[in-house]
Amino acid sequence: MKITRYLDEHLVVFLRENSREKVIHRLVDLLSDEGKLSNKQQFLSAILERENIVSTGIGIEVAIPHAKLPGQDTFFIAVGILQGEGVDWQAIDGSLVRIVFMIGGPDNAQSEYLKILSSLTQAIRDEKKRLKLLQSRTAKEVVDIFMESEYGS
Repeated sequence: MKITRYLDEHLVVFLRENSREKVIHRLVDLLSDEGKLSNKQQFLSAILERENIVSTGIGIEVAIPHAKLPGQDTFFIAVGILQGEGVDWQAIDGSLVRIVFMIGGPDNAQSEYLKILSSLTQAIRDEKKRLKLLQSRTAKEVVDIFMESEYGS
């Protein structure tokens, strides 16, 4: 599965927020502003509820908050690159989070949802790729990092 199918330069943002909640709100605002959410408040609530159950900080300085909702037509991924040290996300390895991938989509497409999560997780295990993401300065660079690996450039 190609992650770039779900990426959009308009959904990449460089952040200076200092808390998990502020990062989540900023990414949800971005998704709403870009017309990706059928119900902003419902999506925000679903993301925060999931975080309260278990942190989506998967380790290696990465978090993948995600939610599926009725009324969503397609999947999307918003990317937040945190400038500086990162934020405490209660990650499983205790690391501060510096890269956030927020995934959303329809609640009736579990198979596609799991493929997206799996492909993204596999892609970011590459330490060189994570370093490139942290060193990127434009949204195009972020998307291009995924394009390169998917197309062997």
